Amino acid sequence: MDYETVRTYVNQYCHLRDVQFAAYELYARKHGLTAKELFVLDIIWFAPDGCLQSEICDRMSATKQTISAIIKKFWKQGYVSLTESETDRRNKIIRFTEAGTAYAAQIIPPAARAENLAMAELADEDIVQLVRLTTQFSHIMAAKFQEAREGAFQEVDAL
Repeated sequence: MDYETVRTYVNQYCHLRDVQFAAYELYARKHGLTAKELFVLDIIWFAPDGCLQSEICDRMSATKQTISAIIKKFWKQGYVSLTESETDRRNKIIRFTEAGTAYAAQIIPPAARAENLAMAELADEDIVQLVRLTTQFSHIMAAKFQEAREGAFQEVDAL
């Protein structure tokens, strides 16, 4: 496929990604949160035994400082507790407190339901294709961005 055609598809894909992210951002703002804070709540919600801060960082591809600031905010509000990990004392297990569970219950289940209902609107084979292609594209894109960080691409408008 020629460069201009690929560029057109990249622009379309980026627009769709932005539409998805805007949906999360608008929902988060309704609850006085950022999208990243919403995602952190979501990860903790679906980890009933708690999760490590490093797991949240990995899942969100976020820095330890970013996630630490979000966790600290929720901790100060009394929504999460921090417990030392038995395997790595530098890493904390994050769990909802009773107040945190009540708080997140107002936010995360409706968001998860919206995601599930949106996905359920697609045909089964389309869901499988969407996940397969998004997985493939995400891995390739991560590798290409790694190459770009290493200075591999000096040409501007060539494939």
